[in-house]
Amino acid sequence: MMTKKEQRIRRSRQTRVRIAIQQVARLTVFRSNLHIYASVISDDGARVLASASTAEKEVRAALGGDGKGGNVAAATLIGKRIAEKAKAAGVEKVAFDRAGFAYHGRIKALADAAREAGLQF
Repeated sequence: MMTKKEQRIRRSRQTRVRIAIQQVARLTVFRSNLHIYASVISDDGARVLASASTAEKEVRAALGGDGKGGNVAAATLIGKRIAEKAKAAGVEKVAFDRAGFAYHGRIKALADAAREAGLQF
């Protein structure tokens, strides 16, 4: 019997293979109970071109006193931030890598916000 984490990692592997074939930068997300993290990784997978997370000091300040990063509002903010940082790094098109997480809730909120801010995927 596989653990929940092992199942998620198994699901993510196939996505990564598919994205590698496309030869395009990937926007990968990770969510924990407390935070959400997003990073844009180069098409060869060697470099992180941009990253944003709710663990960053200025993001926690923007979210208010408690700095709760485990909600849809926080995910939306990170989606906007990662899109701005990616564009600053010269990346317009990305493949969305949800890393085995369901495209729902916080993951969907981050993706929608990044699309609205001008990232194409």
